[in-house]
Amino acid sequence: MSDLDAAARPVSRETYGIVRRSLVVRLEPLRMQSPSVTADTTDADVSRETIAVADDETPIATETATAMQVLGHTGDVFERPPRRRVVAVANQKGGVGKTTTTVNIAAAMALHGLRVLVIDLDPQGNASTALGIDHHAEIPSVYDLLIEGKSLGDVVIDVAEIPGLSCVPATIDLAGAEIELVSLVAREARLRRAIAELAGAGDVDYVLIDCPPSLGLLTVNALVAAEEVLIPIQCEYYALEGLGQLLRNIELVKSHLNPDLHVSTILLTMYDARTRLASQVADDVRVHFGPTVLRTVIPRSVRVSEAPSYGQTVMTYDPASPGALCYLDAAREIAERGAAGDGPAGLEVDGSYGTEASYGTEASYGTDGHYEGGGSQ
Repeated sequence: MSDLDAAARPVSRETYGIVRRSLVVRLEPLRMQSPSVTADTTDADVSRETIAVADDETPIATETATAMQVLGHTGDVFERPPRRRVVAVANQKGGVGKTTTTVNIAAAMALHGLRVLVIDLDPQGNASTALGIDHHAEIPSVYDLLIEGKSLGDVVIDVAEIPGLSCVPATIDLAGAEIELVSLVAREARLRRAIAELAGAGDVDYVLIDCPPSLGLLTVNALVAAEEVLIPIQCEYYALEGLGQLLRNIELVKSHLNPDLHVSTILLTMYDARTRLASQVADDVRVHFGPTVLRTVIPRSVRVSEAPSYGQTVMTYDPASPGALCYLDAAREIAERGAAGDGPAGLEVDGSYGTEASYGTEASYGTDGHYEGGGSQ
């Protein structure tokens, strides 16, 4: 079945609304490229039949087929892992894309048949915002889970727009949780115990923990609860400076609190194809960390940045955008590794990564955000 045939299948009113909003936003620049798209089309109601019968060579048909693929309506279902996988998305450097990566990877997985739980462990609550979850002070949150001892079932909220995706929100109360945790017994393992109380491994395929930009007790709780660490790395020099410290902290947690912990995935984010520096930083990371780094890189994208202001991930805000496609590919890679068992053996963490790389390599990334090999150190 072709993508166009899949796009022509009946869809729900909600899915049609998402696709249509995406097309209306993107139609104006396409009008300049295609004489068959008139200005009147922008204001007119576009019926399902119009979308279904659109010629597969027109920009509108291409956009529609792409959006339907991202939204999981082409029969592309990710294979489930043999057991529940708990992944901490961590990097003490702020602004590298931890929250954006967490919510978009989670949304992509849920849209393609997996059951995903996002735990927002950042007091800013940005992951909750991106998933359209209220997180004011009266909402049961991860604070109640860690400090008050509530069960996970008491604080989980389903994401209305994406079936199979749920979230434990963060409220401002979480900002004082690290001080309150100091006096509690087994303070480092409180999140792990809560996750262990989930009914059964079949209820959730992936638990993604969005960590705060620090190396305090909240992050330690995430690292003790998880078996895997996903590290988003911005393709700029400053993002590399604190990486060695993060790896040393992961090693400390592995040695003393969680022997199963390992760095399973590194994702390159905010890749700007216009600059050589981005390619050189990416090449350096690949040389040092090898297959732990995903093939897909996430480009800088206005759509990705805009989506949270509408209480959405980019997967539903603009499913035909390059950012959505790249996050879909990244989620597929992670799911394929998960379905295969443990995937790569994991990064041997010794904290030895430095920032003395020599940036003299040539660009080795295609315009679609995928690594094409090449480059030297």
